[in-house]
Amino acid sequence: MAGPETPELARAAESGGADLIEIGFPFSDPLADGPVIRRAAERALAAGMRTADCIENVRAIRREVSVPLIPMTYASLFEAYGWERLAADAREAGAASLIVADLPVDVHPELRRVQLVAPTSTDARIALAAERTDGWLYLVTVAGTTGARTELSPALAPLVERTRALTDAPLYAGFGISTPEQAADAAELADGVVVGSAALLAADDGPAALERFVAQLRAALA
Repeated sequence: MAGPETPELARAAESGGADLIEIGFPFSDPLADGPVIRRAAERALAAGMRTADCIENVRAIRREVSVPLIPMTYASLFEAYGWERLAADAREAGAASLIVADLPVDVHPELRRVQLVAPTSTDARIALAAERTDGWLYLVTVAGTTGARTELSPALAPLVERTRALTDAPLYAGFGISTPEQAADAAELADGVVVGSAALLAADDGPAALERFVAQLRAALA
């Protein structure tokens, strides 16, 4: 989540082996997020982080790390700030792409972004998302919100199978992946993993703890 401590945390994540870093732009009603990310967003908003501050935060993070940075947020922030303006300002600050969790693939198609698909997505929607995605597809492994879970979703394997039949785009699996073991299992199916809530929990204990956690994930994917 964007905040004063995020540049240092991003540096720790990169040192641990992260290939890219997702930066949350806090929103007051994050429908796709579970309690951990919701609390992080609430703390960021209470600390005064607004969209312009988040963009400057991306700029500060960009000076600290070399891996791609991808802001993740919700459509309401674009509505308030301006669709073209927010996209342009984020990329000028150093964002490699964007994720807009609640924006359907056929709405604002001019906005280049990483598209999400879920177990409930039809083949037609998956194909459209693959055609329009910016670099890779984000596979939502569960029909629910983000958050750590005790086991890998059984919906991932059939989702990967359907998606691979429709596209050659890289597939990164997220939502619910929280342990090195789950990451390894997911990577047997997909091309990579996205870990959010568990990384935020590790970051609560400081940059060194986050670096250790990311390093454990990286080792599990080796």
